[in-house]
Amino acid sequence: MSVEDYAALPDVLKVRELRYKISRSGSRTRDVTLVTMLLDAEVYTAAELARLYCARWSVETDLKHLKQTMKMNVLKCKHVEGVLKELTVYAMVYNMVRLVMTEAARRQEVAADRISFVDALRWLLDSKAGDELVPLKVNPDRSRRAEPRVRKRRPKEFPVMKKPRSEWRKQSMGNTIAG
Repeated sequence: MSVEDYAALPDVLKVRELRYKISRSGSRTRDVTLVTMLLDAEVYTAAELARLYCARWSVETDLKHLKQTMKMNVLKCKHVEGVLKELTVYAMVYNMVRLVMTEAARRQEVAADRISFVDALRWLLDSKAGDELVPLKVNPDRSRRAEPRVRKRRPKEFPVMKKPRSEWRKQSMGNTIAG
């Protein structure tokens, strides 16, 4: 943040703090503190904000599908126009997968978020025009799942490439011992 941007911030931010309990059978009751800038308690009720906060899991799952399942974690294009095209294609494919999931859910009489994203993506990749939609895998109901925010894997121990590969090659070739 630049000095000018920091100076433009207000000296005081007014926030609203909400506290509520999450009780699940078989689990400890968990106290949650939610801080928001949505100050109007009549328009933004505590119950609705708590419901939205709990729904964030599905949003994070959707972003994970984009970044990991569809491999959008690294964009390939180097120019703004190319990046915008790439993002548009990812959005179109994502929406096609969600459409397949919605249709499969209707046919299989389950909620759309229970249909396997990976299974729907694979069906889209493997199907030909006019192929009948087969029953897709139905995931178990995970609506009451709570997961800790931890990393599953350690970060890689290799340095991040911050120079073009050609410069890295020159640098590494200079460090080798001629035999």
